[in-house]
Amino acid sequence: MRTVLVTGPGGGGRTTVAAATALAAARRGRRTLLLSADGIPGFPGNTEPTEVTDGLWSARVDSGEHFRAELLALQDQAATVLDLLGGNRLDGEELTELPGSTELALLHTLRRAARGDWSRLGHDLLVVDLPPLREALALLALPEQLRRYLRRLLPPERQAARALRPMLAQLAGVPMPAQWLYEAAARRDAELAAVQALIEDRGTTLRLVAEPGPAAEDALRTARTGLALHGLRVDTLAVNRVLPRHSADPWFAELAAQQEKTADRWSEEWAPGTALREVPHLGRDPRGLDDLARLAEDDALAPEPDGRGGGRAEDPWWIESPGTPDGTGGALPGGRIVTVPPADDGEPVLVWCLPLPGAVKKDLQLVRRGDELLLTVGPFHRIVPLESGLRRCTVAGAALTDGVLRVRFTPDPGLWPRTD
Repeated sequence: MRTVLVTGPGGGGRTTVAAATALAAARRGRRTLLLSADGIPGFPGNTEPTEVTDGLWSARVDSGEHFRAELLALQDQAATVLDLLGGNRLDGEELTELPGSTELALLHTLRRAARGDWSRLGHDLLVVDLPPLREALALLALPEQLRRYLRRLLPPERQAARALRPMLAQLAGVPMPAQWLYEAAARRDAELAAVQALIEDRGTTLRLVAEPGPAAEDALRTARTGLALHGLRVDTLAVNRVLPRHSADPWFAELAAQQEKTADRWSEEWAPGTALREVPHLGRDPRGLDDLARLAEDDALAPEPDGRGGGRAEDPWWIESPGTPDGTGGALPGGRIVTVPPADDGEPVLVWCLPLPGAVKKDLQLVRRGDELLLTVGPFHRIVPLESGLRRCTVAGAALTDGVLRVRFTPDPGLWPRTD
């Protein structure tokens, strides 16, 4: 299934473009499902997939309903502990959703569409209306982060000792985690893994929506670095609410000229990997399917079929290697290897490379901790597991040149003895 994730700077019209994208795809004969947390004129507000028109279904993400259902289920699982502490049960009617519940509800809905009950409906295309750009990047990084937290806090291998928990509890003097906690963690990990697989799939792309202007320029320029850090591929930049050019009114003509200059700069910055699509300004907010169809005239917003098939996309980084240094053969499974000339001093140096367009040195932090690299670029953060070969190396230095971060690794003789 092809997936298009739609986001952009706040107020840029991403929900409207997401709906127009889904409608254009459906009119080209593709069974399309649209997910959105916002109401869309002319679309039903049901939380289950409901047919809108031929070939198009939509479902609304209800974060309040999801929050109440999840908290009540957790309360039932922890009933023994609550009774022991003398706690009073909460009723669903008194629950108010907390900050962050919208993101968790959207992840849950994505899981249903990707691997759950909705995946059996046979849709060809999934269009997802995400939150504004900054929040969307944090949301798309969340499954990977939460799975890492679960592995650290509740390691799966600890479950093998469940038969010893009563004895360990007596020795330690504190109760050991109940089996239901490990089972719940395993279920959550499986759900998050399904969403992460959808995000990292070769058939998943981002569609950015922005109204041309200085504020949107700044937001997109900052976001490019975060998109590259997380390996998110942008297939289209929808330039929204474009005014008619060559207006007789000097005020409108000046605004249109400013929009045109911004669009030209975006074309230079994002080409050739990202297509620009101009979406006209209707002069008012869209009011139904006919207005959405006008925005998608000539099928300009319809996503192109992706012939690369399913499966996990390549990581955004690669490794530069001087031939095959002694002892490194087969030690970098799965990594993209680029052969480069040997270093002048003859030392076998492996260089881990990650493109970070728009990054500046003062905003970049790099820390190695164990078998991971902790990367911070401005407001964006990611923890990257190292390839097995690089784990047996030490970091010799790092540099940011021409928009690419290069981290130099040298084999550690104590972990990777040389062979004569």
